[in-house]
Amino acid sequence: MKSSVIAVQRIYEGTGPEGRYLALVDRMWPRGLRRADLGLDEWARDIAPTPELCKWFSHIDERWDEFRTRYLAELATPEQQARMAALLEAAGTRPLTLLYGARNTEHNQAIVLRDALLDYARHHGKRAA
Repeated sequence: MKSSVIAVQRIYEGTGPEGRYLALVDRMWPRGLRRADLGLDEWARDIAPTPELCKWFSHIDERWDEFRTRYLAELATPEQQARMAALLEAAGTRPLTLLYGARNTEHNQAIVLRDALLDYARHHGKRAA
């Protein structure tokens, strides 16, 4: 698995190059976008942070480190580990793009999820693409 094959992209800025496995990783559908226009492979809403964690974080930069810690703890549960494995499996050998709707391109759940997926793949010998 190569770390460069999991990208994060703000969905309002497009979906990236063709041929990638496109997974929206938000619990809520992005405003103003139609499903049919996006060409998503998957809406992985259940792997997103819990609504309670999202509400607490509220994209306040000062809460970023704690948000990251709490979301990684959520992703460490057996249920979320299974979802991460399924996402990597679904992507197969295609590069994976995690799409998100947040305005903040530096502090959002897709970045944390990408890191968790890379770590999962390293420790479980999975190919992430």
